[in-house]
Amino acid sequence: MNKIGIIGAMDEEVNQLKGKMQEVQVTSRATMEFYAGKLKGKEVVVVRSGIGKVNAAICAQILVDEFEVEIVINTGIAGSLRNEINIGDIVISTDAMHHDMDVTGFGHEYGIIPRMETSVFTADSKIVDIAYNVCKKVNPDINVYCGRIVSGDQFINDKDKKQWIVDHFQGYCTEMEGAAIAHTACLNQIPFLIVRAISDKADDSAHMDYDVFEEKAIEHSVKLILKLMHEI
Repeated sequence: MNKIGIIGAMDEEVNQLKGKMQEVQVTSRATMEFYAGKLKGKEVVVVRSGIGKVNAAICAQILVDEFEVEIVINTGIAGSLRNEINIGDIVISTDAMHHDMDVTGFGHEYGIIPRMETSVFTADSKIVDIAYNVCKKVNPDINVYCGRIVSGDQFINDKDKKQWIVDHFQGYCTEMEGAAIAHTACLNQIPFLIVRAISDKADDSAHMDYDVFEEKAIEHSVKLILKLMHEI
């Protein structure tokens, strides 16, 4: 890969990566600051997109159009949708969907985007395998899972809503940007990878868990991203 785009929704998710870059040039677009340089010898552009799917999609498209990245990696935190996936664990995307896309009034299932070839955005299987194996090596103290990541412009902290998402999408975790980045990457025909460290259980305890475990979850993601630079 000649150039890799790395997106995090919040400063906390990308600051450590920015701090390890060399030969950095900063470009401002759409109120976002794009840090172009080298990370572990790879040409990268690291950027904080802001929270939510619109911010994420705009950010990903700028990476494609202005920086000509060949792969987009989205790193951050998420809420677990499965009992076996615990706080601190990592989920690597096999695919992504929008859980808040609803045109059931026209006879479609939840998550279907009308007049598109697909509403399930599939990650590159080779990159998924590499990320999985790297994560096992650098984060031996946690578990790593490969599965569907679902996104919506909602912080899920209600057990009934969580169960609804599980029933309709069979996701592994839920967050607010990944599917938009995957969607953008697929439309531009470039590979993507979403890496999510679990910060909460996406239920009634989510607010309590989030602040306590956010820092540790980000640490696991950073370890994975840094090692991944050597492998892709």
